[in-house]
Amino acid sequence: MTTFAILVHEIPHEISDFAILLRADFNKVDAVKAQFVTASGGVIGACVALYLRSGSVESPEWILPFTAGGFINIALAQILPELNREKNRGQNIKQLIMILSGVGVMLAVSRFHIA
Repeated sequence: MTTFAILVHEIPHEISDFAILLRADFNKVDAVKAQFVTASGGVIGACVALYLRSGSVESPEWILPFTAGGFINIALAQILPELNREKNRGQNIKQLIMILSGVGVMLAVSRFHIA
């Protein structure tokens, strides 16, 4: 189930990252290269984490708050100001609908999650 959740998360995540890069004046080829570099960094980081964790049973209790803090920082400091700069009202409505859809999916998953 976790693998499925990660795959379902990664597809829209990569598409949105690609769109952000295109809005930041990357051309398509450079955006794909940047996506590849960041994805490679994620794979390398996962391998290092698995190697370091190989001797322990429990994950350190600081990993989840650290990761959540990083995502909150990205959302509040980098993406939210970009959304506020949008002048097109229709685009603002689409963005709001997508944000609320994401919150709705998270609420549904947390409510119906079977351990």
